[in-house]
Order: sequence, then structure tokens, then C-alpha cells
Amino acid sequence: MKGDIGFIGLAVMGENLVLNMERNGFTVAVHNKTTATLDRFIAGRGAGKRFIRAETLADLVASLDRPRTVMMMIKAGSAVDQVIDSLLPLLSPGDTIVDGGNSNYNDTARRASRLAELGFRFVGTGISGGEEGALNGPSLMPGGSSEAWPSIEHLFTAISAKAPDGAPCCAWMGPGGAGHFVKMVHNGIEYGDMQIVSEIYWIMKEWLGLSYDRMAEVFAEWNRGPLDSYLIGITAEILAHRDADGSPLVEKILDAAGQKGTGKWTGIAALDEGTPLTLIVESVFARCLSAQKDTREAASALFPAARKPFAGDPEEWLPRLRDALYAAKIVSYAQGFELLRLASVTNGWNLDFASIARIWRGGCIIRSVFLDRIADAFASEKDLPNLALSRYFSGELLGAEPGWRETVGAAITAALPVPALASALSWFDGFRSAKLPANLLQAQRDYFGAHTYERTDRPRGETFHTDWTGHGGATTSGTYSV
Repeated sequence: MKGDIGFIGLAVMGENLVLNMERNGFTVAVHNKTTATLDRFIAGRGAGKRFIRAETLADLVASLDRPRTVMMMIKAGSAVDQVIDSLLPLLSPGDTIVDGGNSNYNDTARRASRLAELGFRFVGTGISGGEEGALNGPSLMPGGSSEAWPSIEHLFTAISAKAPDGAPCCAWMGPGGAGHFVKMVHNGIEYGDMQIVSEIYWIMKEWLGLSYDRMAEVFAEWNRGPLDSYLIGITAEILAHRDADGSPLVEKILDAAGQKGTGKWTGIAALDEGTPLTLIVESVFARCLSAQKDTREAASALFPAARKPFAGDPEEWLPRLRDALYAAKIVSYAQGFELLRLASVTNGWNLDFASIARIWRGGCIIRSVFLDRIADAFASEKDLPNLALSRYFSGELLGAEPGWRETVGAAITAALPVPALASALSWFDGFRSAKLPANLLQAQRDYFGAHTYERTDRPRGETFHTDWTGHGGATTSGTYSV
């Protein structure tokens, strides 16, 4: 018996992905660095199924027909390069190596270029959906060597999630590191979604004083409207969950968030592209601040919050909180897709934004009904520069703005941190401002560094310098962009 695909790495995601592949009719040769893990899988969840045990990489390659496809699901970084180097002497030109981990897109681009020169095909694919998605159908975002796609498309399509309309949540993203870049931005948006949901929860609990049962009901109600999404749904379930003693479990979870780096990478990419990704970056920093638990506890004793208690009917505030959450969510996606647009131009990827929105509708962590509207916006309004400018979402933002603004104002007055909600609102106010105070900023730059400026009464592109002190020279530093 020969395998349809070779698979390396049987941790949580890898184990569930190969079970997904086997369930969909594929024979999978499996290998793991730790033999005990391999044997445990073959004797356990893999028992009696179409799996080929490969104790070594040589065994793995020998169990596959040419042209071969070998997929890795291992820790990102140097380990990926080490496995590739070990595989290459065993493979033949025309074979395909797939990296399904959360690799940095720059590493993926480098690997794709290197392997192409050697005659091999390389695919870096984003995979979203966690353990459940890997087993039952994830969202897949492959990119790299386009020559590899026809040979793996049937497998990827078969194991992917299916959207409500039956469409597979999988599509080819583009060359180089396109697939992993799209997955990185997906994760950045995920950071933002989780943070704004958490901030709304905190307002409900700390200011409105709602019970956990009522908060769970509210999120469950919101999950039947425009906010219908995986994250809103699981939030309702989390808030309703009780520990063994009957108390809310979430109360016993330490408020120190972890992260694996993709949110940080998204922020770095936005800085490289010169686009404001304020909500997502604030979400990353919020996790960083939460991790400083001991310092925060010391600061809380030194700076006790003068929190003004809530007075009134908390139920009256729920529509405003819903609007704030909805508006901030729109901003998060608007910023994320703007980053995708700019990076696509920079790297020559020709990303299809409607397609990206469609494959995020199922399997992945940010799946929601909201994404249908995003796909429609990009499909119907060609060359849309920013999602916030679309006919549908511009109206939604204007409709949600009053409640959003009241929510942020109330939270600040109540000394409740809402960095993501507030930064999104601040971006919105700046985005829709025909004029900003950057004229003064440019004057300051010219004053101390002769960096020059443009004038409102002259054509764009002409630069000027003023001798502000009366004893400066005419030499300027020139202009440039980072």
C-alpha cells in the first residue's frame, strides 16, 4: 500500500489533520520525531485506519508514489529548515513539500525561492480552526509554488471546511509567502476580535454589574444577529460555564494572556507597509500589559481607580455596547484588508479579497456571517481602497457611531481600559477627517531638521523649507518615506 501524502508531526493539529485526511479517503504515511508518539497514535486514534507507519523520513518518502507530497505540521522557525534539509536528499525534483505551521511569510518566501532553484515545489499554507477545525474541516490558505497547486488541490478541498452555501473554505492565495501572510493577517484580526469582545464583557461586568448568566444570555442573543460568529458563540458558552463548585469558571482564570507571535508579526508588517493597524496592534499590547500581572497589582495599590458607580438601567446600555462591538469589528477588518491590499501590491501577489473573505466563512476562528458582506463588498465594488468606504459598511459605521462613542466615553469616565474600542474610534475619526494636525507636525520637523513640507496652495510633490530662526541655512535634508 502506498500513501497519497506523507505527514510529519503528530501534535494536536497534526494528529487531527491526518484523521481528517483519512476520513476523506486518503491514505496517509505518518512520521513523528518522537517514536513513542507515533506508536501511540497508530495504536490509538489511528488504529484500523489507512495510515502507514513511517519510523524514519526515509521510510516516509519510500511509502509514497512519485510525484510525492510531504506535509509538515511542526513548530515554526529553524526546525522547518532542518526538516527540509533532511528531506531533500530523499526526494526527487518535482516533489512537493508543504509547511502547514504558523511560519513567518518571509521564511516561506525564502524557502519557496530556494526550493524552486533546486527543482522542488514548496507550499506554505495557513490553517485556521484549532483542534476542532483540523479534525472536521479547517480554513486553508495555501500559497507558494503555483505548479504544486493542481496536485494538492483535491486533497485540500476535501479536508477543508464548507461554508453554509457548500463552498470549500480553501483557495490558492498566490506566490511566495502569500498564504502565510493571509493567515498572519487572519490571526491579527482574531487578536482584535477577541480583545473587543473582552472589553465589552468587562464593561458589562465591572460597570453595568451584570451577572454571568445575564452576560451569557446577551452574547447568545447577539449571536443570532449581525454579530453571529464563532467567537461570540463561544463567549456565551464560556460565560455560562461553571466550575465544580458552581461558580463561574472564567472568574478563576488568571488575567494574563498568552500569544504566539502572529499578532506581533501583523503589526510589524503594517509598519513596513506604512498603514495604521491601530486596533490590532492595541490588542497585541493589551496582551502584553495583561502579562505584567505583578506590576499591575503593585500599580493598583498605588493608583486606585476612582470608579464612578453605574446608575440607571443596565439593559438600556446593551444596544450601545452591541453597536460599539459591531463598529470596532468593522474597523478591525477594514484595517486588516487594507494591509492585505498594500502587501499584495508590494509583493505582486494579486490577492483576491472577496475570495479570502469567503474562505474565512467556515472552519476558522473568525468565521461569521459578517464575512458574506465583506465578500460582497469586494466583489461588487472593484478597486475598493478601504472596506469602510463600501456602500454597506459606511452606512453601518454611521449607524453604530453614537452607541460606539457613548460606550467608549462611559468606559473612560469609569476608568475601564478599552484600548481596542477607543483606538478604533480614534482611527475612524482620523480616517474621516479631511484635515489633521499633521501640518504642525511637518512644521516642527522642518524647524528642527529642515525636513521640508508641502503647501496647500501649491501642487502636491513640491517641497519647501522655511528658515524659522532667521539664522539657518538653505540646505534641506530632503524627503523620504519609511
